[in-house]
Amino acid sequence: MKYSNQDKNHHSWMVVENQFHANHLKKYEAIMTLGNGYMGIRSSHEEHYLDEMRNTFISGTFNRFSEEEVTELPNMPDLTQIKLILDDEVFSLTTGRVIDYRRELHLWNGEVYRVIKWQSPLGKTYKIEFKRFVSHNNLHLLGQQVKVTPLSEEVAINIVSGIDGQVTNSAVQHFIEGNKRFYYGKIQEMQQKTTESDIEIYAHTVHRFVLNEEIMNLKPFMTMDRRKIAGEYACSIPQGQTLTIEKLSMYHTSRDCDLKGDLHDWALSEIEAVGQWGYDLWFEKSAKAMKTFWDEKDILIEGKEGATFDQLAIRFAQFHLKGMTPAHDNRMNIGAKGLSGEGYKGHTFWDTEIFILPYFIYSEPQVARQLLIYRYHSLNSARQKARDNGYKGAMYPWESAWIEDGEVTPVWGAADIVTGERTKIWSGFIEQHITADVAYAVWQYYQVTGDHPFMEDFGFEILAETANFWCSRLEWNSNLNRYEINDVVGPDEYKEHVNNNAFTNYMAHWNIELVIHLYENEPAFRELLSDKMTIEADYHFWQKRLDLIYRPQPNADQIIPQDDTYLQKKNIDLGPYKNKGKVGLLFKDYNLEQVNQMQVTKQADVMILMYLLEHLFTPELKQVNFDYYEPRTLHDSSLSLSTHCVLACDLKKYNLGYSLFEKAARIDLGDNMSSSDQGLHAASIGGMWQCIVNGFGGVRNINGMLRIEPSLPEQWQRLKFEILWQGNPIIIEIEKETLDFSQKVTLSNKGKNQVIVMTKDHPIPLESNGQVVL
Repeated sequence: MKYSNQDKNHHSWMVVENQFHANHLKKYEAIMTLGNGYMGIRSSHEEHYLDEMRNTFISGTFNRFSEEEVTELPNMPDLTQIKLILDDEVFSLTTGRVIDYRRELHLWNGEVYRVIKWQSPLGKTYKIEFKRFVSHNNLHLLGQQVKVTPLSEEVAINIVSGIDGQVTNSAVQHFIEGNKRFYYGKIQEMQQKTTESDIEIYAHTVHRFVLNEEIMNLKPFMTMDRRKIAGEYACSIPQGQTLTIEKLSMYHTSRDCDLKGDLHDWALSEIEAVGQWGYDLWFEKSAKAMKTFWDEKDILIEGKEGATFDQLAIRFAQFHLKGMTPAHDNRMNIGAKGLSGEGYKGHTFWDTEIFILPYFIYSEPQVARQLLIYRYHSLNSARQKARDNGYKGAMYPWESAWIEDGEVTPVWGAADIVTGERTKIWSGFIEQHITADVAYAVWQYYQVTGDHPFMEDFGFEILAETANFWCSRLEWNSNLNRYEINDVVGPDEYKEHVNNNAFTNYMAHWNIELVIHLYENEPAFRELLSDKMTIEADYHFWQKRLDLIYRPQPNADQIIPQDDTYLQKKNIDLGPYKNKGKVGLLFKDYNLEQVNQMQVTKQADVMILMYLLEHLFTPELKQVNFDYYEPRTLHDSSLSLSTHCVLACDLKKYNLGYSLFEKAARIDLGDNMSSSDQGLHAASIGGMWQCIVNGFGGVRNINGMLRIEPSLPEQWQRLKFEILWQGNPIIIEIEKETLDFSQKVTLSNKGKNQVIVMTKDHPIPLESNGQVVL
């Protein structure tokens, strides 16, 4: 993976593959995924290869294959495959000779471009160019363009292109085959329905052929097979001339929120309208939407050589956050792999609330609102899970899918290297901090945006019902005269069945304390919930328990114990496993039961507690605990590095913070060529923004106050970004002074209201349309 070979006109705006490797297909498919929140399509090549993972996902279309499996996003019929036969030789980069090769993901306009100079096994030479986009102007549209130029002699070309419904989710077929048809000899149609959730889908495609700017009327030889439809088109291309093949395709489903009338008629009319125009027009519309996005959201980084990659990395992150987020429909959320692969089956975790949502809260609050309304839509499912487990209130699933599906965490996982048996996944049963994480996200959104109507319609009820769950979940310890939370998995998933996980206990306490505050100080909270809940009785329920909830306190060495037994477990040498560029190395030598007995942490646990509830902990306490837990944390979860990066910045460990940011950025963009096989790491991508804005930019919401205390890493000279604070756009620019290397911080308020900014514990008024230099 190299990023130095950039187009001078688009510096730090593209990801480039300079050489074709058949064993690296999945890496580039994932990192060059194109999406618009409605659909995500891995960038598999148009031509077929043995080790490819050809995936297309549409948000919210979950299906359960059988009772023994959990629901997942089904792999849609593939529309991207185009087979080229040149003088009876099938074009493939695994045959003949690749003279030149380059593939680029253009972040500025959302297009994947590939150009190849290829010599066939018979010695004939061609230039072949491929373009592809997923539209940001029309959620249903995918466009492809292929240009074939024979360089050595005239060629007879056959193009086979259509719709392939034979694709699966790792051999699982989620669809019942329906009708297939050609309309007018041009439009291809495939209809299918999911086997369990009864979601009807239509896939359509239409082709156009242009030879030297003249449209050709090529009639297809039509073929239909089981779950497959295609057209074969044939013509000749004179030497040195170019045939342009354009393929415009669309997906529509019965779950679409923009469904107009009869699904079939609507989908057919849409593709007919799209087919009236070529690739360039539709791409121009999409590229214009992308330009608007970047004009508003671009983050600028300048500095030494390494800053070039850093600039690319944050644009890569923002590009994919836009592409994976179903902003169009609040019945849907973000999967842990976005829409870029089969990993985690498209399920939503705490990744959204804790690692991804902050980006949208500060950048696109209307999108953050949609993602949180999803949690409101699934509130009844959370209530049902609580009842099923003998609790009150709402107990959110560890893994979520469709709003009515409830808990969808698989029960069984990888093999135990000692016993050879399947490992049970306990997260769906006892990793319960997700309930407080949702509540935390709701409150963060409100404090940053001031969106009181959201709280009245959705937020207050979520906060009250999550607090009710925690109060019913507490267990009374009569010997110690306190309430505890036992038998859980905290954020550190290498510690199962622990008692009093610090993160879980503190977050539960925070959740209950918040609703007590709202009951006592927010009349709308009481009034709006009085018809939905026994709010007065609930208030007394919360009051009686709050002060008796056990929150692990610092020991004599000022270490907050991660749980009741963590500090008594044995230490091992983590040298062979930490900072090796691969995760899970520990499990080549130990099983989970053995790891449970070690002072080793999978991902930030006590540290993320000190990040989220930072007002509870002194800098000195953070320092001691960071120094204790960071060496014991393997960062075997991609979401861990960003938390440690931000805390390192808080503790003025800037070199370490920058190193952790670089590692987070290289999880997908680095040279581990198998790290992204199952898809991108959505939480890490969201975490990269937190590293920059919350870490180096120093932006933080402290109990509803905006704090800005930036500090650039050594490698950066300048950082500029914009946030929204309660509707006011605030531009933050940090520059290093050349003489004494101090930092000049300029804050510009482009909003209509005064904003109070805390910096170094001093409040600074930032007037409407005003500017302050720190």
